[in-house]
Amino acid sequence: MLNGAVLTNGDKRTSLVIQNKACVLREKDIMQPKDAKTPARLVYLAIMMMYLEGEGSEEPYNEFALRMTEFMGAIQNRQVLATCVEISRDVTQGAYYKALIACRKLFDYEQERLNYDPSSVSKRSARS
Repeated sequence: MLNGAVLTNGDKRTSLVIQNKACVLREKDIMQPKDAKTPARLVYLAIMMMYLEGEGSEEPYNEFALRMTEFMGAIQNRQVLATCVEISRDVTQGAYYKALIACRKLFDYEQERLNYDPSSVSKRSARS
């Protein structure tokens, strides 16, 4: 995606030279709204929309602020909180792509928590 235009590779490898500032997202960086089903992914989606829409739109920033506040309120891990602060700082400075890359770190943390099975802890405790 380049400034809202979707580009696809043809049969052959090619080079693309961009002569001015442009918003570029590779396919692996694009998240569809239907895929933003977790708190970290909702944060990511809001940042991605800010990146694509530029600084003129207030709605994606408001969504980001809400989702990041909710996410940070639900976690206690200092390292993850530090990542959230880093992401927020990048967003505030308009470094949206950098914030997107950092936000991906939250996916792993979140996945660990979503796969958590409280019953496995009680089973292990009963065996001890």
